[in-house]
Amino acid sequence: MTHPLPSGLEPDHLVLPSPRFRDESFRPVLLDLSQSSDAAALAGLRASGLLREFHDRIEDQIEELLRCRAPQDPFGGRSRSRAVVDTLGTRPEEYGRWAWYPWSGRLVHVLPESEFRLVRTDRNRDKITREQQQGLLNRRIGVIGLSVGSSAALTCAMEGVGGAFRLADFDRLGLSNLNRLRGGVHELGLEKSVLCARRMYELDPYLDIEIHRGGVTEDTIDDFFGAGRDGRGLDLLIEECDTPWVKVAAREHARSRRIPVLMDTNDRGVLDIERFDLEPGRPLFHGRTGDTTAADIHGLDREAALRFLLDVVDEQRLSPAMTDALTRVGHTLSSWPQLASGVMLGAALVTDTARRILLGEPIPSGRHSIDLETLIPLRALVPVPASEAALHGAGR
Repeated sequence: MTHPLPSGLEPDHLVLPSPRFRDESFRPVLLDLSQSSDAAALAGLRASGLLREFHDRIEDQIEELLRCRAPQDPFGGRSRSRAVVDTLGTRPEEYGRWAWYPWSGRLVHVLPESEFRLVRTDRNRDKITREQQQGLLNRRIGVIGLSVGSSAALTCAMEGVGGAFRLADFDRLGLSNLNRLRGGVHELGLEKSVLCARRMYELDPYLDIEIHRGGVTEDTIDDFFGAGRDGRGLDLLIEECDTPWVKVAAREHARSRRIPVLMDTNDRGVLDIERFDLEPGRPLFHGRTGDTTAADIHGLDREAALRFLLDVVDEQRLSPAMTDALTRVGHTLSSWPQLASGVMLGAALVTDTARRILLGEPIPSGRHSIDLETLIPLRALVPVPASEAALHGAGR
């Protein structure tokens, strides 16, 4: 889709966007230079000094496109340069789109949407076929909680699992988040929803991303799950927040709308799958919280909220480090311990499972664990004699 120009960039009155717009923006502006209005807007940008970086590698992208379409004979008997020129036509600047990223000042020349998607996901084949990839790109995924959830959202976007997303988080990036969340020190204080959307759009400017800056609340939860401009709601929910009311209310809404829910607990590689699309009467959290409703847990104090979360994740299955941390959070620990490696593992588990569910594979509800400390256990190391070590080294 072509996103509209932001306020202040309409070609009829080329007033440059305000610094606040650039600071808070999360969506690129796509310009089609075959349209006179977009060409005028780009001319205004060029004159403004807002363009800090200019990237035009369209010829390389076209070469990749030709190789994707015909690996055995990409240029059809022509030279590489001739084939590229024939594809670009006489006005190469009008081929494809120009994506302007206001937050970084970058202007990037990219292939048209369908060709861009074909090339960007070509190396997925045939773990994901082109037909499957197109189907996945037509799906909308919701993500609540963008510390752990941001890695899942980014991995889904990178793999082409979902072409539309709704991201929700009320928090801003802090320095302590950088142990597990992709960001830079220049982005401290930025809303996590904005940060995540920017990273995703930098992968694919043709994505459709909505952000809920205030997170999911009683006032916004219907909008988060509701139908978009295309008349469709969410196809899958990834829930990664720590607020008990949101965890329960989100599942109640997902169950009533028959939307599957995935949750990675970021400890021992535990992945929850709740197939409300197949089991609309399924109890929340596999029945671990009984018939507790969102109304029942509204306004829990800290101790009661912790007790509820422990019921959700099953305290008996926690790692020794996490179990030990429970008694020290708020005393000698500032918050839950989380590692980047665990977050990345969770993102992989969520993305792989989301893809398989959205492709119609028979993935049942359940809780699964990919515990790396169990899969790669500790063992006593036996010293290798020097003579034997030298022998092995000589055989390399």
